[in-house]
Amino acid sequence: MLWVKAFHIIAMVSWFAGLFYLPRIFVYHAQAPEAAVQAQFCVMERKLYRYIMNPAMMLTIALGLWLAWREWDMISDGYWFHAKMALVALLVAYHLACGRFVRVFAEGRNTRPHRFYRMFNEVPTLILVAVVILVVVKPF
Repeated sequence: MLWVKAFHIIAMVSWFAGLFYLPRIFVYHAQAPEAAVQAQFCVMERKLYRYIMNPAMMLTIALGLWLAWREWDMISDGYWFHAKMALVALLVAYHLACGRFVRVFAEGRNTRPHRFYRMFNEVPTLILVAVVILVVVKPF
């Protein structure tokens, strides 16, 4: 079970790396005036989302569900786990929003300023802090 937990954490770290980096690329993409630079950002965004973030998210969720199933007696006592699952659902929604922005940029339809993406980039940090506190402290 410790191996599953270790790979769950590795997948989660990989997923968060993408969740932190992709919106930062959006910031630079929204500021880029040259078509060649924008095209390069499109390639970077697509590859990061498709080949790193999607597999990392799926592995994180699959291993997390496996851990929850195997350790249900230990985690079902408090509401911390339900709060964590709600935050994971928000992360999935954030991930899907990132995918939507990847498509918007690829189609040349972005209308949002770089300041929007700077704010958007902070969301996963807040969720990560909350999830770690819930898992480690189990406040309720």
